[in-house]
Amino acid sequence: MDETRDYRGLLREGIRAGLRRGWSGYLWMMKIILPISLLTALLDWSGLLNHLDFLLTPLMGFLSLPPSAALPLIAGMLSSVYAGIAAMAVLPFSAAQMTLMAVFILMCHSLLQEGIIQGQSGIHPLKATLVRFVAAVVTVLLIAPWVGSSPEMPAPTGGIAAGQPAFAQMLRHWAGTTLMLAVKVFFIIMALLIFLECLKSFDLVEGLVRSLGPFLKVMGLDQRVGFLWMTAVIFGLSYGGAIIVEEAKSGHLSRDELEILHLSIGMNHSMVEDPPLFLPMGIHPLWIYLPRLVMAIVTVRLLRLWQRFRAAA
Repeated sequence: MDETRDYRGLLREGIRAGLRRGWSGYLWMMKIILPISLLTALLDWSGLLNHLDFLLTPLMGFLSLPPSAALPLIAGMLSSVYAGIAAMAVLPFSAAQMTLMAVFILMCHSLLQEGIIQGQSGIHPLKATLVRFVAAVVTVLLIAPWVGSSPEMPAPTGGIAAGQPAFAQMLRHWAGTTLMLAVKVFFIIMALLIFLECLKSFDLVEGLVRSLGPFLKVMGLDQRVGFLWMTAVIFGLSYGGAIIVEEAKSGHLSRDELEILHLSIGMNHSMVEDPPLFLPMGIHPLWIYLPRLVMAIVTVRLLRLWQRFRAAA
């Protein structure tokens, strides 16, 4: 009976703590998502995104991509993976060109929103954003010869660009999309934080993370960040960011550990949901999973070397 009471007490304690932290994290997340998603929707509706492609056009040939590839990359960087895919789908790119764009967008999307999220939980947002951008450029440069991409745009095969919707229609679409996102974020954050707090109550976190030890070691990460890394890899920065923020507030992780974690998950998050979205375009799964995983490992190893050098200096 005493063991049963203790079990129920620990369970109640974990649920209460998870609800408190989950609600706090959810409110924090909504303060970021709502204004930024509306700003992005307004930029997209106004057509300003279409006038920003000149910023990346000089870089396109360097990346073995045609100038028109700048639009999907900008849409992905300023908005989301979905925006990048939408822009890719209406233009006649080759499979090799779409492969390079998919790798870039998966590593370098939602920079404004996710940069702010990372900035609130252990790393300067400018550093997080620049590292993701540079890593995406380097990765595309390295794999371009292997996929056989060319800066030449294939001949169009037809297709009609969508017209601009009415302002009210745009707002209704934004409100509906944001509401669905808010509901999804709420349940994911609540479930994850309740689960995490229950694991802590029963002293199970260490055992769970220990099972990830060999893989985390390959990734160059400490077991202390194992659960947070797993959360971001499965659910992404938009969902996992709130959990990371709450853990950062607890003071259990050092600044160096948080920085290493953020650089890794900046390139490797939403590994379950986002990559399959590109498969219908004929992109081989190898290219949408392996390159950014390898780049994350290299980046973390280089950062650890820098931290050791700085400590010894």
